[in-house]
Amino acid sequence: MMVLAFVGTADKNGSMRILLAILLPVSAFSFALGLTQPLMRFERLYFLEDRPSLLEMIFELWRSGDAALAFIVGLFSVGFPAAKILLIHVVVLTGGQSRSLSLLSTVGKWSMLDVMLVALVLFAAKTSGLAAAAILPGLWFYAAATLSTALAAAMCSRSAR
Repeated sequence: MMVLAFVGTADKNGSMRILLAILLPVSAFSFALGLTQPLMRFERLYFLEDRPSLLEMIFELWRSGDAALAFIVGLFSVGFPAAKILLIHVVVLTGGQSRSLSLLSTVGKWSMLDVMLVALVLFAAKTSGLAAAAILPGLWFYAAATLSTALAAAMCSRSAR
């Protein structure tokens, strides 16, 4: 019930509190599934198939010697989104203190970069001609996490004003 306490001051009828109480667990749950479920199916030579999750892609980049790229993808696709989800929870639980809101605003500026990185990987696979790519549920969960997190952050910012 502490989750609902902060937003209650801005909205008299409680609909915003209820929506935020739904969005917070949805974003965390969707983010976890988006990281661990297969994002895409790559078909090569009609009989070879890969179904990597985002975490598997990052670990494979690391194992293949692309540590810098693995770090960048991990930071923008896992680190910043996880920090944003955590900060939204902190903002709600602390009642929207100015420090937590300003930190959320800073992290929020990087929030769509994670989706762009995943889209670039999918685009590169489709246009290279080396593999046919199809979207799997992991990407949908990742997108749901991104959208629900963005909506929850906007609601927190609006409530704090």
